[in-house]
Amino acid sequence: MTELEAFTVDLAREAARVSLPFFRSAFAQEDKGAGGVFDPVTEADRAAEAAIRRLITARYPDHGVIGEEYGEDRPEADHVWVLDPIDGTRAFIAGLPSWTCLIALRHEGRPRIGAIGQPYMDEIFLGGPSGARLLKGDAETPLRTRSCDGLAKALISTTDPELFTPVEREAWNRARAATRLARLGCDAYAYAMLAAGNIDLVAESGLKVWDWSALVPVIEAAGGRVTDWNGEAPNDSGQILAVGDAALQAPALSVFSRASLARATDPAQGSGDLG
Repeated sequence: MTELEAFTVDLAREAARVSLPFFRSAFAQEDKGAGGVFDPVTEADRAAEAAIRRLITARYPDHGVIGEEYGEDRPEADHVWVLDPIDGTRAFIAGLPSWTCLIALRHEGRPRIGAIGQPYMDEIFLGGPSGARLLKGDAETPLRTRSCDGLAKALISTTDPELFTPVEREAWNRARAATRLARLGCDAYAYAMLAAGNIDLVAESGLKVWDWSALVPVIEAAGGRVTDWNGEAPNDSGQILAVGDAALQAPALSVFSRASLARATDPAQGSGDLG
């Protein structure tokens, strides 16, 4: 494990230490949504991000930070940490353990190290130059995506089809009809399960940079691929398609690429970012 990978694990554990006491207990929360869309933020989100930022500043004062709760600090730096302290805040406030802490280190504009942490289950899914692994307690287990060469064999996931535009939802419905099984409501934990070889495809839309940056190194180091719905590198479109088997990418893109511009042409739809 490299120095920066080890530090990423330290950050994930600090986020867990701060956020876990709030889970399934009383805590302050606000609705930062607009237009009738419920978009919660809690004191756990803010406390966890503040704790992560303090450690980064102390260890690497020249690194930049982009976080969901506290914005940007030197985003033009060579090394930039991208943070979502609690992805799946709706799950968090409902007492469901599918929420995660997402931490990525971007170097020269590309995510190089990523961690998907689930504090309640004491799990950190780590990806980077040293490979992909699951850290649980003192144990380390290699992560590897599984073989799946066609949609008919695939288990697919998205958080909530209602977050898609109508055209995007049609694409999801076509994909769901063509596959073996679909699971909903997993937030970013679905990407961890893809890296672990339990899910084959995840499709989301409306994501922000802090929602997808940590996923890329974990899934790629485990043998999968992450692109937008056109097969390009993830970008500001917010449309993310992750597959565990490269052979699944072409048939998946044949379904989703037709809806690749739907988010831009129908901005009235809510964000796929679930906090």
